[in-house]
Amino acid sequence: MIDLRSDTVTKPTEEMRRAAYEAEVGDDVYGEDPTVLKLEKEAARILGKEEALFVTSGTQGNQIAVLTHTRPGNEILLETNSHIFYYESGAVAALAGVQTRTIEGINGEMDPKEIETAIRTEDQHFPETGLICLENSHNRAGGAIVSPENMKAIHAIARKHSIPVHVDGARLFNAVASSGRDVREFTDHCDTIQICLTKGLGAPIGSIIAGDHDFIRQARKWRKRLGGGLRQTGIIAAPGLVALTKMRERLVEDHDKAKLLQETLQSCNGIEVINEVDTNIVVVDVSGRGMTSEQFVEGLKKKGILAVTFGPTLVRFTTHFDVSMDDMEKVSLILREK
Repeated sequence: MIDLRSDTVTKPTEEMRRAAYEAEVGDDVYGEDPTVLKLEKEAARILGKEEALFVTSGTQGNQIAVLTHTRPGNEILLETNSHIFYYESGAVAALAGVQTRTIEGINGEMDPKEIETAIRTEDQHFPETGLICLENSHNRAGGAIVSPENMKAIHAIARKHSIPVHVDGARLFNAVASSGRDVREFTDHCDTIQICLTKGLGAPIGSIIAGDHDFIRQARKWRKRLGGGLRQTGIIAAPGLVALTKMRERLVEDHDKAKLLQETLQSCNGIEVINEVDTNIVVVDVSGRGMTSEQFVEGLKKKGILAVTFGPTLVRFTTHFDVSMDDMEKVSLILREK
């Protein structure tokens, strides 16, 4: 099978496996795991933040950020199709006790004017706006890049109203690699950020949240409350360190594969590519073939290709380092078959 369901299906590289085996470890709850400390220090340096914290997943990282920034009864602003709103099981309500107010974006970008309009005024009838959340790259917008200029404008409005900004940067380095811009151009325009070490970077587990010293101090306690205080964590942090330091530059290869896939799909009758392919995600509408996305995905599976449904007639393909360019050529041949 050629697996294009997600970049989460990647297997750890031999270097990652070796790093896990050889990792120097200690009790991370005591702050004594040298590998975790090294990973956190390097992540903070790359992201341009004072400190960083290793967490088990991107969802846990995002939820810790919401819990740390807000209090029950607050409202958070975020894009209508953002991962925090769409794919995290209503955790912001269940855990943080906050309500969401969604804003329709264009290719994942929210209009700064709409953000400012949505910020609540001081009134006993209204919840306080406690947090603004961005996503970059934006999954449901087809891996779209939210520009640093858009982030800067929103961050300026947030500062004006003393509201923190958190970025779900699960695929941030895809945005960095595709845009050719420095990572700090993205991370300078937020107070906190979460990045996944899995997905395109290929580690088997783990994410990072980063921010200032006080945020990380509070976030560490929330991590403990959520059961994320682990012990000899270096065994899983070591592959993450390899991912962070050695896998970022190669993401452009995945984007090249996605462009090849886009070209192929655009040439197929009854299939419409509906996203601007900025990074490693291609989304198509198969309604022109008179079938549902489930039927289309099942048909692909019988031919040796795995993809995922993204709506009643939408299908998502995601490229990653475990799928070679030769694999993509095979996919092209299969897709072009009548």
